[in-house]
Amino acid sequence: MIQVGIVGGTGYTGVELLRLLVAHPEVSVSVITSRSEDGLRVDELYPNLRGHLDLAFTKPDVKRLSECDLVFFATPHGVAMEMAPELVAASVKVVDLSADFRLQDTEQFKQWYGMEHTCPDLLTEAAYGLPELNRAAITGSSVVAVPGCYPTAVQLGFAPLLENGLVDTARLIADAKSGVSGAGRQGKIDNLLCETSESMKAYAVPGHRHLPEISQGLQRISADSVGLTFVPHLTPMIRGIHATLYSTLCSTLTGQSTQSLQELFEQRYADEYFVDVMPAGSHPQTRSVKGSNQCRISVHQPQGQDVIVVLSVIDNLVKGAAGQAVQNMNILCGLEENCGLSQVALMP
Repeated sequence: MIQVGIVGGTGYTGVELLRLLVAHPEVSVSVITSRSEDGLRVDELYPNLRGHLDLAFTKPDVKRLSECDLVFFATPHGVAMEMAPELVAASVKVVDLSADFRLQDTEQFKQWYGMEHTCPDLLTEAAYGLPELNRAAITGSSVVAVPGCYPTAVQLGFAPLLENGLVDTARLIADAKSGVSGAGRQGKIDNLLCETSESMKAYAVPGHRHLPEISQGLQRISADSVGLTFVPHLTPMIRGIHATLYSTLCSTLTGQSTQSLQELFEQRYADEYFVDVMPAGSHPQTRSVKGSNQCRISVHQPQGQDVIVVLSVIDNLVKGAAGQAVQNMNILCGLEENCGLSQVALMP
């Protein structure tokens, strides 16, 4: 059994990680940490885990965590980069769900997250954990940076078009919506039911923290420089990301048929267990992926013109966070990629 530790298990991502790991046939969760809840049984905070986990929260202890085979960080930004070097030195694999190892440019990290990066040497070794686009780099890595939820949905949606040089990379638009759980479990007035119910709003239009991560990822895919407009929205639902992605066919390719684009997407993701290209004309719904590690995608060419519209939906807590973290763990540990992740989405 793979001995796993979790640093920061009290948030929505942490409990989702636990939900998946306690049902994983090859994993034993041996330690879970929280400074604020030290000594409290996990199933007292999260009763859904009663009968599945017999652990209490403890304060983070690198020596104890070093006894694990792999450690997940479900912590605020800045925590993983402080503890990861010592864990890696002890031959422990690190899977980080925060942004500490996502951006390769330390100045960008400082600009968007307001702190210096404390282990740039380890940053250069970290693999970006979007398996469908970066599987080879993940295999054998000691540190994996789990992508953000918006970046996951956006990159998977744009990838087939950019890989084949079909669209104008200078004019990419990502119009994305998120459920309220994407803002985390901490108490904020803007996240209260009365503030979010029966309302929708855009936010961070001048610049969202996920913008440089998405741009970095799209640039890796594309042979050309990328210009991206990214506008996130908060929607009155608990879980889910819905990304509507707009791009314009290159002038030399005007007249490309929707059928050929459909085939392109189907072929690109034919061997990807967690990406489902929907039938032509489909409009995937966030509820169709709720609680699962699936990304469902459809591609449209409205009125046969040169604008391509891709719809991409995921559960922000699963494929957008904890599920993708487990998917990366499976790769690192030589397991089948879908091991412990075959849950059918919850409906209604």
